[in-house]
Parts: sequence; C-alpha cells; structure tokens
Amino acid sequence: MSVMNKKINVGIVGASGYTGLELVKILINHPQFNLAYLSNTDGGVLLSELHPSLSGVYECKVLKADIDEMAAECELVFLAVPHQTAMAYVKPLIAKGVKVVDLSADYRLPQDIYEEFYCKHTDAQNLSHVVYGLPELYRNDLKTAKLVANPGCFPTCAILGLLPFMDKRVKNTPIIIDAKTGVSGAGKKLSDVTHFVNVNDNLFAYNPLMHRHAPEIAQKLHVDFDEVAFVPHLVPITRGMISSIYIQVSSDFDAFEVLEEFYKDEIHVRVSKNPVDMKNVAGTNFCDIYVKQKGNTLFISSAIDNLMRGASSQAVVNANIMMGLDEGLGIPNIAYVP
Repeated sequence: MSVMNKKINVGIVGASGYTGLELVKILINHPQFNLAYLSNTDGGVLLSELHPSLSGVYECKVLKADIDEMAAECELVFLAVPHQTAMAYVKPLIAKGVKVVDLSADYRLPQDIYEEFYCKHTDAQNLSHVVYGLPELYRNDLKTAKLVANPGCFPTCAILGLLPFMDKRVKNTPIIIDAKTGVSGAGKKLSDVTHFVNVNDNLFAYNPLMHRHAPEIAQKLHVDFDEVAFVPHLVPITRGMISSIYIQVSSDFDAFEVLEEFYKDEIHVRVSKNPVDMKNVAGTNFCDIYVKQKGNTLFISSAIDNLMRGASSQAVVNANIMMGLDEGLGIPNIAYVP
C-alpha cells in the first residue's frame, strides 16, 4: 500500500485548549492523518464536553494522557501543552520511536537561553537534534526530523516579515517590532490581564523589550538579543496577529520586488501590495506581508492567525513534511471573512 493510501495514526496531548481544538478541527478533515488518540491531563470526558462546537460534527473519548498507550497507537504526536510540561512527554515518546511536534517553547531555544527566560530544562539530549518548525527556513531538515519545535506565534509573524531583508539591514541598528495579538494567544486560563473588563475597549503593551519570544526571534535571525526591540500588545479581539516592523537599510532597492522574489515559491506566504490586516488570514495558515520604504527606513507589516499559522496549522504543515506528504495537505486556506 502506498504512503498516499495508508492512513497515518496521530495523537494530540492537550485537547482542552484553543490550539488543541484547532488541531482537532484540521485533523478530522485531513485526508491522510487519522486522529487515533486524544488526551488531556485528566481524561474521562467526551470531546463535545470540552468543545461543544464539535457536537454533532465529531465525537470521541478524551483519555488521560498515557505515554505507553499513545506510543502503541500513534506514529506522530502533537503536544499542545504548556512549556515545561512538554519535556515530560517528549523524552519517552522519542525513545519509543514516536515522532513529535511540540507546540510549546521547550525545544525552541538553546538550553542556556531557555533557562534564562523559562525554567530548568530536563531534556538537553533532545535539544541537540530538534528541528525548528518554520518550513520557509528549515524545510529540508524537517523531512528527516523526529522532533520539531513548532515556532511561537510572535516569532513566526516577525521572522517571516524580516527574512527577505536581513542582508540589506544596517548592521547593529535596532530591529523594532511593534506586535499586536488577540486574547486567544494567552490560552484558556483566566488571568487579571485577560479578564474581560480589562481587555474590552482597551489596548496595552506587556513585557516590553523583555518578552520571552524576543530571544527566539533574535536566535533565528542570527542577531544579538539586544538588537531586537520587541513590544507585544494585547488587543480586544479573539484571534489574529499583526507585526509592524521597522529596520534601517543601507542601499536603494525595490523592496516589493525583493519580497516577491524571496517568497515566489512559498504556498503559505502571500505578498500584498496593500497594508495587511488580520481578518484576511483568520482561520488559515497564510502569512500576509506588505513592505514600504522611505529613505533608509523600511516598514514591514506581517499578519497571521495566532492560533493557526502561529500554532496549530503550522504544526500540521510540519507533520505533513515529516511524514513525506505534501505540506499543504489538509491545511485550511479560506479565511473567516467577514
């Protein structure tokens, strides 16, 4: 039986959250992946109890996460769990020969930088062969990967905007990233910051210049952390992300032509002649990018869906590549408009 006819069993750990839900929605319609295992911390519930939106659409039991059971059922597992939690699953799953796409931050950074911004790392061994899951940068490595660190939403949005112009940037000048995201990026757990009365009719920055996604951006762009001036903002919308990026460039060139040429073969990056917005990428894996130059200042605007390209759909693209499938297979490409 050819790979295109054989169903590939996959599982999800972390079915309760927003990214878990988006993974389920993609995988139940995927032509090659079979959702064979679905779990969370406690188990013992039906999927429709966690996500009533799936009632009458798709139903299954959500089990208590068990490594031996998922290894017996699955060729690949998605970890939609918080940082630190993921490490407890990755180590034994990899040892049992199961491929893993980790949506947490646990494998995105070198150990010393991770421990500076997150917590103690307990699986340094797997850090040595993890592949960062940004296909536009690491597609060939993803084809043979056993463990993929799915990028953060803010880094995905910023890195894709900046990549075409890094060789034209004036060295040692600031990379200024003014980013705005919907509240779903904070997850389901309620906090004072995400409380309705605080977010509604409001807009504010958080962790300016020291947000833990800044070193991830710096790492993949091969610049020093101090060169990245990253300020995220929370906006009163459910989903979506937009980054307004400013860099200094040293030469006269057609920025739009550079952007078009750089992404001409990429199916999930769209180059726009007009300023981008969040709505046109909502529910898709697209990253829309716009660029404008004024003298030595280059303005780049990139937009993604934080739950999709910033998490779940990008995770499935990575899984497609890891399993030898077309990377666009089963990936939603029609936006939630209006």
